[in-house]
Amino acid sequence: MTNDDFDELDDDVFDDADELIIEAYCMSCRQTTPMDDPEPIWTRLGTPGTRGTCSVCGTVVFRMGKTAAHEALKRPERVQVADTPRGKGHRKAPAAVTYVNYSVSDAEFAEILAEDLNRTGIQTWLASHAVENVPWATGVHPALVECKNMVVVLTPLAIKATNVSEAIRFFVEHHKPIVIAALQPTEIPDDLRRKPRFDFSGDNYKQQLRELVQALTD
Repeated sequence: MTNDDFDELDDDVFDDADELIIEAYCMSCRQTTPMDDPEPIWTRLGTPGTRGTCSVCGTVVFRMGKTAAHEALKRPERVQVADTPRGKGHRKAPAAVTYVNYSVSDAEFAEILAEDLNRTGIQTWLASHAVENVPWATGVHPALVECKNMVVVLTPLAIKATNVSEAIRFFVEHHKPIVIAALQPTEIPDDLRRKPRFDFSGDNYKQQLRELVQALTD
């Protein structure tokens, strides 16, 4: 069963999950086994579950349902990264979304850039800087998993921001496209040296925006 399958399940069905020994189906062992190191998690829909490792082979396993461990956690709001238009008689695929990655000090520019990208038809996800330690089922925020590509608003402060660097690392490790909106002269990190870069530090914002849009739509 995949994480997407978990998202479709109603957590009320699983409220009777064992609080002492949690068992889950292991795809490697092809049987239900006790779970080692169980950790309460949430799916992007706010559905509770538990992630751990198979006590037999060590494979990561999941079980959906609320346990006592969830009682001390705040249930997150449902995360909808992409708008999903509906066609006549069938469901269309969600639109590709661009993750706008920035430091809190560059929030004003990031918001303007995201709004302008949306106007051109490029749907964006603006990274949140609210303090939230949600144990997501995927291990990271759902937007990082679901977004197709990333725009990094690059400044000296952004490079030092943990949230910015961690998001970049996730995209690099998963071979997802990254482009740079350089807002200030900055030493380029090794992970970004070969990424397309657009200079927004001058007075040619419209031209750089057009070129950025082209890079995102190619």
